[in-house]
Amino acid sequence: MTNRIWPDPSIVGGLAAVRSGRPLVYGLTNYIAAQLSANVLLAVGASPAIGGMPAASEHFAAIAGGVWINLAALVTDEPDILIKVAKSANAAGTPWVLDPVTVGAGATENDRVAAELVALRPTAVRGNASEVIALAGGAGGTKGVDSTATSEEAIPFAKSLAKKTGGVVAVSGPIDYVTDGERVVAVPGGHPNLTRVTGTGCSLGGLVAAFAAVVPDKLDAAVAAHAVLATAAERAARTAPGTGTFAVALLDELSLLEAA
Repeated sequence: MTNRIWPDPSIVGGLAAVRSGRPLVYGLTNYIAAQLSANVLLAVGASPAIGGMPAASEHFAAIAGGVWINLAALVTDEPDILIKVAKSANAAGTPWVLDPVTVGAGATENDRVAAELVALRPTAVRGNASEVIALAGGAGGTKGVDSTATSEEAIPFAKSLAKKTGGVVAVSGPIDYVTDGERVVAVPGGHPNLTRVTGTGCSLGGLVAAFAAVVPDKLDAAVAAHAVLATAAERAARTAPGTGTFAVALLDELSLLEAA
């Protein structure tokens, strides 16, 4: 296992590629997280498009540089839209990210849709420890959208899931872990306030999709996305007295990170 943090050249280079490439990132998420997710993507230089428009979702998935599907989109979108977007991304060769929010919390239909999406072999899966454990077939014990397991406990499940999908799996926690089934990279850092602002985890799924759009090695892409958010969070926490200003400062710090 290796550690990577900012300013590792692969992380700085990944951000530079996003800023210069300005990839279109299409996402399905819920209305609670959509605004922050869009602003996070704009802050790093990507171009976001969000929403499960029935007449346009498959088209956007095909023309985007990267796609992310957050299971919380089921708040407003029918399961068929999520499946169609994943299939359209696959057909176009577009890297796509699955964020399995609430998997393992006992919502049977949500778990069924997540399993169907996993069978479509996402480029990356990004979730908390309980979600990843549950998605890999373990007893995750998700509490709503919160994890009851540690990210370290999820590593073997993440490796197994990555081998199953042929992609990468990222586990969020005090230390994030990213694996392709063989390699495991730890991304330390961040700040507890990331868990106290709605939508930061959802936004991270969008960031992974943005980096996957321009970084050929998808493990490197996921690591860079996690490290960039962690670094911005650490810097935001230095000046923000509370969680409200932290959310704004987080966007500021993402936009100010030097990519060269």
